Amino acid sequence: MLKIVKTSIAIAATATVFATPAHADVAEALQNICTIVKADDKGELRKKMKRVQSDYRLKLQDYYSGISCGGNSLIRTAMLNDAVETGTLMVKKMPKSDLSAPEQDGKTVVAWASENGLTSSPIVAVLNDRI
Repeated sequence: MLKIVKTSIAIAATATVFATPAHADVAEALQNICTIVKADDKGELRKKMKRVQSDYRLKLQDYYSGISCGGNSLIRTAMLNDAVETGTLMVKKMPKSDLSAPEQDGKTVVAWASENGLTSSPIVAVLNDRI
């Protein structure tokens, strides 16, 4: 009986030690995502999203709001840099409710695009179709 308790404690301690650094590495795994979006590299963005999902079990919606590229969200960054491929991919991967929700500045992506004269962007067209 005592041996089972000791083994259980050892397993729990080991799991805790190995689980903690994994969460810290998420930021490292997402480090260059802004550069990928700005470069409009859809293939690399897809690989990055799959890697984060398989390694950390996180989908785009889980980390989207925590990433800022020069003060803008990933979709806004795609619009500003005419990164149609990556912007479209992100719009398609995000839930509709998140796309129509206000971002950190209190404006939705569509309202922000309208204020910044980006309503003719193909990303806005995909966004409007999706919402």
